[in-house]
Amino acid sequence: MTITRSDAFVFFGATGDLAYKKIFPALQAMILAGELDMPIIAVARAGWTLEQMRERARDSLEKHGGVDAAAFAKFSAQLKYVDGDYNDAATFASLKEALGAARRPLHYMAIPPSMFATVVQRLSESGCATDARIIVEKPFGRDLASAQALNKTLHDIFPESAIFRIDHYLGKEAVQNLLYFRFANTLLDPVWNRTYVDSVQITMAEDFGVQGRGSFYEEAGALRDVVQNHLLQVIALLAMEAPSGHDPISMHAEKLRLFRAMRPLDPKDVVRGQFRGYREENGVAPDSQVETFAALKLHIDTWRWAGVPFYIRAGKCLPLTTTEVIVDLKCPPLAVFDEITAKQSNYFRFRLSPEVVISAGVRVKKSGEAMHGEPVELVARHQSPHEELPYERLLADALRGDATLYTSDECVEAAWTVIDPILGNAEPIHEYEPGGWGPAAALDIVSGDEGWHDPALEETAPC
Repeated sequence: MTITRSDAFVFFGATGDLAYKKIFPALQAMILAGELDMPIIAVARAGWTLEQMRERARDSLEKHGGVDAAAFAKFSAQLKYVDGDYNDAATFASLKEALGAARRPLHYMAIPPSMFATVVQRLSESGCATDARIIVEKPFGRDLASAQALNKTLHDIFPESAIFRIDHYLGKEAVQNLLYFRFANTLLDPVWNRTYVDSVQITMAEDFGVQGRGSFYEEAGALRDVVQNHLLQVIALLAMEAPSGHDPISMHAEKLRLFRAMRPLDPKDVVRGQFRGYREENGVAPDSQVETFAALKLHIDTWRWAGVPFYIRAGKCLPLTTTEVIVDLKCPPLAVFDEITAKQSNYFRFRLSPEVVISAGVRVKKSGEAMHGEPVELVARHQSPHEELPYERLLADALRGDATLYTSDECVEAAWTVIDPILGNAEPIHEYEPGGWGPAAALDIVSGDEGWHDPALEETAPC
């Protein structure tokens, strides 16, 4: 089946923070790559002129990667600006006029979710939704019920094949590398199951707080902000069966199968934390019960993973900023040489940010007559001279109609089904000091002698 390419790019919320930090740099990169030879229409309600929008774009590029003179000249020539209220039909009449001869636009809603329904309806009424595609920025709802309502709103106007739910995390090179490493090599598959894997841990740590976004975080919290989307997606890539092909239908089918096999979370398997000082942030309630840290244990009821705990830990104001996966293998059945504890067993480590590292932890014999061993790590590093920006990759895919790196309506709802039982302050908040690894209660989540694997600063590879 031939998929038709979009012939115009429209983005709502063009004066917002997301456009400033991510979208403008991605658009310039796409022009440099020859992926964006079409009208670019910015839409906002700022009372700006086209020239002000161009200056905003230039300022964005100067602060986020630099301005390429030739690419920016082309961008400026392609750029149009529609200013107006999203509730006003006249705004969308102006958009229709700005589209000109374009008949297959891609609309990107980089706007608050509260405006999604209004914009979608206005696009339909104005004729701008005909043969169009739409990108929806996360969050995809706040719980299962709101996610289902959002999907219904979108489906009233657009077919599922035209809806692209963007999660920039899926566009990261390191996350794509995780998927590729699993299914492009045979060495993992024989041990990638409950017979050999003892547990899986994912830590997503940030060494900063909410950075002036207290009002936003009060609406989100760690569970909604990164666990329901980013980290459940990482688990899907770690635990899903091999897809029959690298196409959207095959990829979404295996992810959906995996999400549906995740057992809905039990509140007793969750610890929520809040760093000391969060309640003093602007926009934060003085008695806030919103979590800035979450630790949880997840079960996947499949033949491959039954009985293997998946641990997730995510938080702000932790010792460093990184995302890391540790897959612990079981200890040898007999201690032939020396006793080996769970902490000394074999493992695979995937550092997803800021460096990209894949390593295997093994034991080797120490020098000397005695048969005693020590742990060593075999490290593989891959450095590319040019790495696509996540938004560059994802927006280019959407223009081509490729939804492989996007998530589907069924996957979104299945992920919310897992998280729903622990929303609504189901468990109390534990305060923790900034700079540590979260509240002490998080230690109780990890069973046995294993404990959490605390990521460390990555050592620089020798020249």
